[in-house]
Amino acid sequence: MSPRELDLLQGTLDVLVLRALSWGPMHGYAVARFIRDGSDGSFKVLDGALYTALHRLEARGWAESEWGASDKGKRAKFYRLTTAGRRAFRNETRNWNDYVAAVARVMAVVPSTG
Repeated sequence: MSPRELDLLQGTLDVLVLRALSWGPMHGYAVARFIRDGSDGSFKVLDGALYTALHRLEARGWAESEWGASDKGKRAKFYRLTTAGRRAFRNETRNWNDYVAAVARVMAVVPSTG
């Protein structure tokens, strides 16, 4: 792992996948590329983790899939957000922003010397 690569915190992958799919239907490789490129290469999502997350989103009713052809003409499964998935994306984004703000507050604390 290069010094620039970071481990995804547990629970973070789902919100990143929701973000990718908020732009429209994508196959798995495109989702992974979106996350990698959007993080300037810091996050490289392993296939097993990605497809587990995509299947988890489908099981929750947040995403659905259908087979189609990739831009290279190969058979690929495309995932897209459902109405419930768009609502979940908004909620998860709010939750994530609250989490980031809380971590930032803790990181900014200067302990008093006593």
